[in-house]
Amino acid sequence: MAQAGPRVEPKAYKGMGMEGPIAKWYARITGKDLSEFKALARRVAGELAERARVLEVAPGPGYFAIELAKLGEYKITGLDISETFVDLARENAREEGVIIDFRRGNVSSMPFNDRSFDWIVCRAAFKNFADPVGALREIYRVLAAGGRAVIIDLRKDAPKREIDAHVDKMNVGKLNAIFVKLSFRLMLLRRAYTRQDFERLIGESGFQKFEIADAPVGFEITLIK
Repeated sequence: MAQAGPRVEPKAYKGMGMEGPIAKWYARITGKDLSEFKALARRVAGELAERARVLEVAPGPGYFAIELAKLGEYKITGLDISETFVDLARENAREEGVIIDFRRGNVSSMPFNDRSFDWIVCRAAFKNFADPVGALREIYRVLAAGGRAVIIDLRKDAPKREIDAHVDKMNVGKLNAIFVKLSFRLMLLRRAYTRQDFERLIGESGFQKFEIADAPVGFEITLIK
């Protein structure tokens, strides 16, 4: 009998590699206006119990997790495939005086025990996962019974005018705005999912309860275990 070969881990990210200068550029432009991160943190905090266990998948520079940590005594973890982002997030948390466990890892094979978290958040990253069903199954596995996961991401049919207006509100400067708008049109929209795509992916994940709501240029998907 032939021996099985070694297990091949799925790629965690299918977009442009977010390491080094690219990751630092992304951190700079997204850090220019933290209002969206603060608003989301307040919303999530309003639904969290004291000492809730929260995981942010693909936190990037850590802005949301840091804002959430300022609002209560939660046990917050961030998991990102990018070593640069993990380093930046750790430094940002240190500067803000909050304790968050930022670590490097693959969302399709997370280094956590079953039912480790009460809440999971994934913002603006899901479209880049090379194994979306594997990511959803892992989210289901590490989520506690009765827990919630929220995915916020771009929708494939987002109109150009809405995307342009969204980028203009980011206040990143004219040159950066041009580059970001081109990134949306040439890369991000191509990777994004339709509502039907999300319904199909969720149907293969183990989640039975979910809601897909419209959000600015995208969807907000709530998954309940």
